[in-house]
Amino acid sequence: MRATDLSELAAFDAVARHRSFRRAGEERGVTASAISHAVSSLEARLGIRLLNRTTRSVSVTDAGAMLMARLSPAYADIGSALDSLNQFRDTPFGKVRINVPSSIASFVVGPVLKPLLVNNPSLQLEIVATDRLVDIVEEGFDAGIRLGESLRDGMTAVKIKTRLRFAVVGSPSYFRARPIPKSPHDLKHHTCLQNLYPSGARYAWSFAKGGKEVEFQPTGPLSLDDHALMLKAALDGIGLAYLWENYALRAISEGKLVRVLDAWCPPEDWIYLYYPARKYLSAGLRAVITALRA
Repeated sequence: MRATDLSELAAFDAVARHRSFRRAGEERGVTASAISHAVSSLEARLGIRLLNRTTRSVSVTDAGAMLMARLSPAYADIGSALDSLNQFRDTPFGKVRINVPSSIASFVVGPVLKPLLVNNPSLQLEIVATDRLVDIVEEGFDAGIRLGESLRDGMTAVKIKTRLRFAVVGSPSYFRARPIPKSPHDLKHHTCLQNLYPSGARYAWSFAKGGKEVEFQPTGPLSLDDHALMLKAALDGIGLAYLWENYALRAISEGKLVRVLDAWCPPEDWIYLYYPARKYLSAGLRAVITALRA
């Protein structure tokens, strides 16, 4: 088989997985037009249409699905074979793409980046931070990080040892006219900011103490899906905010925010790195997992 044949097959495989010429081009490091040309050339030589294209979407034909089903394990075997060469190197080699929620990216991934890259100079990391719910297989990631939401079938999850906690905070000016809440049940007498997922769904404030768990659903006048904005709103005295404590620690130490219900906010232990169970575990991904679990 010619090198051009392999390149065209790889281009088709990338488009079929991503359902996008642009994303396939980004993965392959070429332009979307180059990917389109490669796939068209492959289809012309085979005499079969592999992809249906419209101005808005890309879908796989029956013939394309059959070819993809045979190509995917073959490319996995090739990747595994190439990765096995890492035993002849001092450190892992290659690119690892990780998806992580932007609200915790700097706290979970940030601390490990420098030592990970210093100890593995041949490793290339691509970190994409977004609070949007991402299909890591479809979008070409090696792994993702999630806050304990249920994972689809076929995924392996590894718990990350981190000390992230939530905090409930309000400004001194806010508390001048209101009492300090002593338990989560007291929050119904306060103005509390509502927390949003990127989808627009609201999520409850979760508390735990002495084996007792309490959930509180705020009904305040302001809803936000960004922790930096929640911090600003709390500093401005709009209401109480429920956010990752890392965002608020400096303001708390400077006396600009008052932390309440501290005993009801234990460290979270449900942050996971996950990856497809059938995917070979490359040396690079193993190095990332080891760093995040340390």
